[in-house]
Amino acid sequence: MTSNKSIKLPKYRQQKRKGQNLAFVELNGHRHYLGPFGSRKSKQVYKRLLAEWLANGMRLPVDPQEITIVEVIARFWEYAQQHYRRADGTLTSEPNNIRQALRPLKELYGHTLAKDFGPLSLKAVRQRMIDKGWCRTNINRMVNRIRLMFKWAVENELLNPSVYHGLQAVSGLKCGRSEAKERKPIKPVPDELIERTREKLTPTIIAMIELQRLTGMRPGEVCLMRCRDIDMSGSVWIYNPRHHKTQHHGRDRQVYLGPRAQSIILPFIQPRTDAYLFNPQRSERERRQKLHDQRKTPLGQGNRPGTNRKKHTKRSFRACYSTTAYGRAIKYACKQAFPAPEKISKDPKGLKRWRQEHNWSPNQLRHNYATSVRSKFGLDIAQLLLGHTKADVTQVYAEVNKTRAIQIVRKIG
Repeated sequence: MTSNKSIKLPKYRQQKRKGQNLAFVELNGHRHYLGPFGSRKSKQVYKRLLAEWLANGMRLPVDPQEITIVEVIARFWEYAQQHYRRADGTLTSEPNNIRQALRPLKELYGHTLAKDFGPLSLKAVRQRMIDKGWCRTNINRMVNRIRLMFKWAVENELLNPSVYHGLQAVSGLKCGRSEAKERKPIKPVPDELIERTREKLTPTIIAMIELQRLTGMRPGEVCLMRCRDIDMSGSVWIYNPRHHKTQHHGRDRQVYLGPRAQSIILPFIQPRTDAYLFNPQRSERERRQKLHDQRKTPLGQGNRPGTNRKKHTKRSFRACYSTTAYGRAIKYACKQAFPAPEKISKDPKGLKRWRQEHNWSPNQLRHNYATSVRSKFGLDIAQLLLGHTKADVTQVYAEVNKTRAIQIVRKIG
């Protein structure tokens, strides 16, 4: 946020009237009279008004009875843009989640007075989310973000506390007791799917996939790998991600890299320690080279390499992969590795089902790792390696080892 030193503060000013010598200050075009000029009381009122003005984002306090939903959204959005930032100043993904949560609210109640927004109104917004086809768990998270906005508004005296207390009475949707669809649990990826997909991927993406399978890293952590973040002094390297999911809680995250993981990383190490290991530009060169190697037209005929390339393209390559681009590359490879049969491709519902059955995402690789480590070494080790503070979170990732359970039941009888 901008420091007070860089802000030109409104001055304590003097206005002479007939028989009066008044002090005033102008805030957002409105003149506030403070009392007799030079008096101790007027200077105290000036300091108080100035403090409230600065604390309110250089705005005048509003009447809680008059502010509308769209005005609360605008002010909360400014706060979210400043609050949800990492240590280096970059935005987290939370502002985008907040934008999605507030969109149905703005559509239905944008010009409604905020004081009139109650539990039934919140349920109407929630129903709008159900009609959009959002899953139950996502709807509950989005409703909580709306409640968070009203809590912030109460904290900043934009609304009376009774408004937020009323919204707290709305309970979350329960499994099987609402119209909202249930999200299918994320499961590990079958090895057959991974191996078939590898054939359609570049070496850079393959290396990222193998690292996730060996370490259980989140997709964002593998995308942001740099040499400077890896301690290579021991036999087991330790990777400290620059950004991670629980960083804002003050927690550390360490990823342990064994010999196999080290052998994957070594070809990607660059002279600059602050450069990202997995570069999209390098991956694009690999993709083009692969296409060139598969070329059937003789080099003396057709286009020569590089001659048919556009100078100004809409597609640009960043210094590192985003989680979206990483997942999109795998999705595209799945589409190439598993083309739908002709009969299924003509049926939209059947094609959609086919794509779902023959597609996977980088997040699922973390489930593969968790299941494997838990079955071999137990829940405590899986919790440590995944970087979870609670074991129940690890259980969400680690599938129950059914084979082991069946063996135990057989022994018990």
